[in-house]
Amino acid sequence: MKSYNAILIGNGIMGARHRARFEACGVRFVQIVDVGDSVCDDAVDFAVVASPATTHYAYAKHFLERGVPVFVEKPLATSAEEAQELVNLSLRNGVKLFVAQSECYNPLFLNFRKHFLSELNKLCVARKSPPTGDVATPLVHLEFRREHRPSNRCLDVGVSLDLMVHDFSLFLTMFPYRDIRVESMNESPDGNYAQAKLKVVSGPFAGVSADFVVDRESATDLRNITVNFPRNGELPSSSYTVSLARYTPEGEIAHIPDSLDNEHKFFLKLLAGACGHWGRRAAQNAADCVRLAVSDEQ
Repeated sequence: MKSYNAILIGNGIMGARHRARFEACGVRFVQIVDVGDSVCDDAVDFAVVASPATTHYAYAKHFLERGVPVFVEKPLATSAEEAQELVNLSLRNGVKLFVAQSECYNPLFLNFRKHFLSELNKLCVARKSPPTGDVATPLVHLEFRREHRPSNRCLDVGVSLDLMVHDFSLFLTMFPYRDIRVESMNESPDGNYAQAKLKVVSGPFAGVSADFVVDRESATDLRNITVNFPRNGELPSSSYTVSLARYTPEGEIAHIPDSLDNEHKFFLKLLAGACGHWGRRAAQNAADCVRLAVSDEQ
């Protein structure tokens, strides 16, 4: 595997996690700086931005303008305009941009998505002619629920940009953004609780709807996806829930190691020139997640 030199912006909890995993892949960090420190990007192969969310746009733009590939923590930016600007800048300059939305690489989600989409395709075949626009009977309803106990981390942005972008990213790996309509998006005044409703209104999966609930001041810790298939002709109704994380008795998230490992390996594949089309889709997915997360502000 090729040896890379990198720079790390932000050496907090996530910065340290990214650093450890990249170093395990042979990456050498030639600079580790905190927010506000001077940055020298000479002779680096890529930058890891794990600083507070409100600084992601400025740092990512700095490196992309200088032709340095960027691995940035979620959210990509704090406004839809800035997020899309970074994606466009990456494409225009031919520089890799990768957003660390680790749930997309969670093996539990990947297994769920495989079986869920298989079920959904069978239902579409049974339905024969897919509806368009509004439909009286939902094809399937999903609920994404993500709750965490109070923490001092990531409080520079509301919970929609902090946590809900994770579940939006999962939804967008299954249903194209162009087919989705935002039914509602609400965040509490203190920024710690949010709810959203999305609906697929065009394409082969028109009729899929989803609720998203995030709470970072909960008494419990969970990351769940619940699926409800209504009765459809001869097909019976069914429902089930999948958990995407395990937790320690102390309430700490027991990360699935493959989630973070996988996203780092994918990024290194991008640097090596592989998976280019997938990489561009993933970057646009991240920008679309920001657009959904701030839709109540537009």
